[in-house]
Parts: sequence; structure tokens; C-alpha cells
Amino acid sequence: MLQKPFTFTFLIALFLSACTPAAPVATQPAALTFTDGLARTVTLAAPAQRIVSLAPSNTEILFAVGAGAQVVGRDEFSDYPAEAQSVSSVGGSMGEYSLEAIVALNPDLVLASELNAPELVKSLEDLGLTVYYLANPKTLEDLYLNLATVGALSGHSATELVATLKSRVAAVDEKIAPLSYRPIVFYEIDATDPSKPYTAGTGTFIDLLITRAGGQNLPPLAGVTDQYPQLGLEQLVLTPPDIILLGDALYGTTAETVAARPGWETLTAVINGNIFPFDDNLLSRPGPRLVDGLEALAKLLHPEAFE
Repeated sequence: MLQKPFTFTFLIALFLSACTPAAPVATQPAALTFTDGLARTVTLAAPAQRIVSLAPSNTEILFAVGAGAQVVGRDEFSDYPAEAQSVSSVGGSMGEYSLEAIVALNPDLVLASELNAPELVKSLEDLGLTVYYLANPKTLEDLYLNLATVGALSGHSATELVATLKSRVAAVDEKIAPLSYRPIVFYEIDATDPSKPYTAGTGTFIDLLITRAGGQNLPPLAGVTDQYPQLGLEQLVLTPPDIILLGDALYGTTAETVAARPGWETLTAVINGNIFPFDDNLLSRPGPRLVDGLEALAKLLHPEAFE
């Protein structure tokens, strides 16, 4: 008589245990695999939480995608945004970085760029560090892809940032598209030799943005293939620039010093007073501020379109 209640109770317990969901089994998150600008496969066990940036553009991208708090080291030229200046410097002057300082920061990712030689990447890898080499964008679409990639590397979404940048670019395109006038622009990068300053040639990002902003980048001499050639007065008089932009204004070059160069007083831009300083960081750092550079260029070249 005692056996039935016991058997019934046992069966009920067995049934209830079968209906109770099993405790979840802990699983390891899938590793993240990327192909970098050197065609290397880079694998992270999880989004990087301690990142060393070896280029100002990389630092700007990291902060822009929301990973600023994860940056534990930076090259000494990373000065934007202002918060970046409080991050430990690992060097970078003349291409010299302190490998010891980088290792001491215990990063789970070192973000390199085209400013860094492949030999440096190998040296860091030989020290057991994970390095991702971010290639410079050649188009704005490449820039958006770089933002998404750095976001994924650091565990952030760049979707909203990219959408905002695209909207701003589209607004510039809308104002520039109807315009027929395209002023010829000479963009000066370095006038260490004022008789033959360096400029940005065809195919550079500066060239792309000047064109997108409604200008014509002054072409280099026929047969010159250097992306950043030196151009002298003999070239400038062949295609006189309507506007001269001084990307080297930070180093003391002014409209007055340009006008004082022998023979330059005959150039259209000098005669009309169309010589303007320009923040070169907006064009030379291939990060999200390139869109700031595009907007600034468009307003300089076509102020009437933005009134």
C-alpha cells in the first residue's frame, strides 16, 4: 500500500525535472577575424579594450567611433580631440617609436597606418602584439569602410557616424553640382624651398576633395608621377591658379610671404588677393574630419553657394 504513493511522487518529480529548462552552457564568444591593409589576417578573441594608436588619423577615428576611453597609448602627434592629449605618448617623431613603451601598456591591439613602415609592424608582432594596419582611404567610401572597421575592432558601431558624414557630403554635393565655374587651385603643403613648394598631385586625397568641392587642382608638370611634387613659377604661369591655399600656414607662410616670392606677383591669385590659410589637418589626416575639410574647401571656393 505504501509503494503506490512513493512511485507516484517519484514519477511526478521526474516529469517536472524533464520540463525544467536546462541551465545554459557557457560558450566562448567567436573570435573576430579581419584582413588589414597589408593583406594580413588579424584575429582578436574579442573587441580590443586596450588600444595603442600609431597615427593621428587613427586616434581621431577611435575617438569618433566611441572608443576613446579604450585608447591607452598614442603617437606624439595625436592632438585631436583634446582628450587624446592626456593619453600616454609612445613616440613617433621621425618615425621613431618606443617599442618598450608600447609593450608596457599591455595593449590587445596596436592600430598602425601608412605612416608606419611594414618593418615596424613586424617588429611589434615579433614582440607578441596584435597589430592591425589601416590603409589610407582612396575615396570617401573607403573612409566610411575604415570607420566601420575600427568600430568593429573596438566593439562599437560606426553606422550613425557614417550616416551623418554621408548626409553632410550630400549637402555639399547638392550645392556644388549646379555650378559651372571651377576655379583652379594651388594647394601648398610645404614651402621649405619657397621657389618650388610641395603640392598635392593627381590621385591624392587633397586632389579628390578639391575636385569634390568644386575646384580644379593645379596639375603637375607633364611626366611628373610623384603624388606630392614640387612646382615652381614656370609651372604656375602655364596654368595660373585662381586661388592659393596655404596648408603650410601653421609654419609661418602667409599671403604676404607668398606675394613677395620673385615672379609670383604676376599670378592671378596673388593679383586678386585670393591667398588663404587652410588647416591642413583637415585634409592630411584620413579620418572623419576629411568631411570638415570638404565643407571648408567648398565654402572657400564657392562662398556664394553657401550664403
